[in-house]
Amino acid sequence: MKISQMLKERITYSFEVFPPKMEQSLEPLKETLDQLYKCTPDFISCTYGAGGTNKGRSTELCEIIEKSNHNVMTHFTCIGNTKKDVLNYMNEYISIGVENVLALRGDIPHGLDGTNGDFSNANQLIAFIRENFSNLCLAAACYPEKHMEASSIEEDINFLKLKQDCGAEFLMTQLCHDVEAYESFMDKIRNKQIVLPVVVGIMPVLSKDAIIRMTVSNGCSIPKELAEIIGKYGDEPEEFKKAGKEFTVKQISRYMDAGINGLHIYSLNKYRDIVDILHASGIHN
Repeated sequence: MKISQMLKERITYSFEVFPPKMEQSLEPLKETLDQLYKCTPDFISCTYGAGGTNKGRSTELCEIIEKSNHNVMTHFTCIGNTKKDVLNYMNEYISIGVENVLALRGDIPHGLDGTNGDFSNANQLIAFIRENFSNLCLAAACYPEKHMEASSIEEDINFLKLKQDCGAEFLMTQLCHDVEAYESFMDKIRNKQIVLPVVVGIMPVLSKDAIIRMTVSNGCSIPKELAEIIGKYGDEPEEFKKAGKEFTVKQISRYMDAGINGLHIYSLNKYRDIVDILHASGIHN
């Protein structure tokens, strides 16, 4: 089912997973997926490695999810892809039942000045897929605290408007721990006539090193409440996880109060902590 249709009917909730490396077994992730399926998500998104690595494993994972009768959304970047590559991959996705694509520029690999493909940015990729595959549902990324490479939030929102104009049907945020920043962002994009529904990405706070790395590497802020958890429990992994899960539950509640269209949880290929958070937040009993 197309996610754009779901968003017209309800607030969605969903998970993100990533494929293991080629030399690693898929079985642990299959077990995780079986547990996540029990939470009845509206869809599961599947990413792949920076620079296009592991793209084939990602396609394999998308097929596994589709065969389980669950909706899947594949990530797809500009990195290294020609127009012919895009046509081939989209046809392959369609052949295994994929209807939803998150079209991204992707992170530029170290040593390259650009994408090393036929598309230099996401709006070009979105326009090309929309022109050639009108039945696919296309999502685009957005950045409540702006993309690191944008000179200003206004410039970033102008690019976001282009994504909408080129055929994106809904938006998915980068992780954002600051709900007030998200609310300000929403006011700005609505004032710019960006009308697409917005699905909010949540990074569960489970590990000090991981949350600092992921937050800082994406140019996002660490709010005072989270900084206090890092300072107080940074050397106590179990206590940090306990406090971090409580923070994540509060964050979900704050986003729900802010009026979101969907909630997308980065599962980190785990399920026990994710299920705990869902139960505590009341999303899944």
